[in-house]
Amino acid sequence: MILRIQIYSLLFSFFYGIFVFFLLELNYKLLYTGKMLYKIIISFLFVMFISLLYFYGLLKINNGIIHIYFLIVMFTGYMLSFVIYRKIRCKKS
Repeated sequence: MILRIQIYSLLFSFFYGIFVFFLLELNYKLLYTGKMLYKIIISFLFVMFISLLYFYGLLKINNGIIHIYFLIVMFTGYMLSFVIYRKIRCKKS
């Protein structure tokens, strides 16, 4: 794989991790307002949507090639967002 494509894929994975964090926060708030069946259906559809969107992005960038370091970078983006969000939320309290 060309280095430029790998860098694009890594940047996409990092920012997608941040995007997933905010979508999970939104989904968390929506899940605790309905019945159990709705929670299960919404969770399943949410996971499918997030997964397909990530694979579609990688398909456009690098023909859908997935490496473990893409997932590690996505997790890093998620964790960085989590830490920053917690610090901001603690300052408001």
